Amino acid sequence: MSGATPGSAELAAITNDFMRRMSQGLAALANAGEVTIGSSAKEAVFTEDKITLYRYRPSEVVAPENRVHTPVLISYALVNRPYMMDLQADRSLIRGLLQRGVDVYLIDWGYPDGADRYLALEDYVLRYMSHCVDFVRKASGQDRINLLGVCQGGSMSLCYAALHPQRLRNLITMVTPVDFHTPENLLTKWAKHVDVDALVAATGNVSGEALNALFVSLMPFRLNSQKYVDLLHQLNDPNTSAAALENFLRMEKWIFDSPDQAGEMFRQFLTLFVKQNRLSKGTLEVGGRKVDLKQITMPVLNIYAMQDHLVPPSSSKPLGELTGSSDYSTHEFQGGHIGIYVSGTAQRQIPDKIAGWLRERDRS
Repeated sequence: MSGATPGSAELAAITNDFMRRMSQGLAALANAGEVTIGSSAKEAVFTEDKITLYRYRPSEVVAPENRVHTPVLISYALVNRPYMMDLQADRSLIRGLLQRGVDVYLIDWGYPDGADRYLALEDYVLRYMSHCVDFVRKASGQDRINLLGVCQGGSMSLCYAALHPQRLRNLITMVTPVDFHTPENLLTKWAKHVDVDALVAATGNVSGEALNALFVSLMPFRLNSQKYVDLLHQLNDPNTSAAALENFLRMEKWIFDSPDQAGEMFRQFLTLFVKQNRLSKGTLEVGGRKVDLKQITMPVLNIYAMQDHLVPPSSSKPLGELTGSSDYSTHEFQGGHIGIYVSGTAQRQIPDKIAGWLRERDRS
């Protein structure tokens, strides 16, 4: 009868089939071996403490008329590794920018250890980021460069742009939180219940592994159970290629490769940005200097993801009303926080949007 409860024999058969497919799936994972991360050639051009500044090399020649002559410096978040921007050849925002004539630099924040416990917002914005900007300016022979801030790295880029607007030609923010007190902001709801001062006092640096568990817990089914159920189906599909399995493993490597966070920087970010929302309120100070977003008068492109559970669009959209730019543009990506880097749609849309937007202003 339709809708009838399966009998014991049928349940046993379903269970046995599931266990068989699980065993085959685990065997496939075990035989997959180590995956490689990154596809674009790069070289370290500057180092300071734990940070490294990389310059990426294009794999093909771009016609002069298609080049963006002002280089782009990417500032990624502190909480994850920046190779998400160049995960593999067919899922790489950086490769897409290089192919469109953009000269790309990227800040790798490294892995903080006990010696970095007291690094603060001032160190990251006014020292490390500032030194990287100055290096790119000198190397390119240009007084002003382009800055692309991603997620938390976008929030820091806004601080830098407000304090040093004369050093930037254009500013791009990508899935960047600005207003942390919108109703959809899950991170703020969690932070309300955390005594961050006590946490940092007890632990020094904050465990990257613990933070990763937190981010997964914000959307537990989508980010944990569902992906493994989907993987199980793929592993038992004869049409699933070894490349598809490697794609999955690259994502897993990135998700669980979470650096520890310098204690003081984590305390300040969670307190000043997340809990007190000072960036959007105009009450944030870095190194004793007020961060006034109205000082951001260069062209701004704000890119956000419409299905982003970590940085909801409502957190990014207020930027347009807060800056002093007369040339403010937005791009709504129909996807999530991770999809904006690695999905097929993102590969077609995001590099084109960024390079085209920069090229127009490069020529003007």
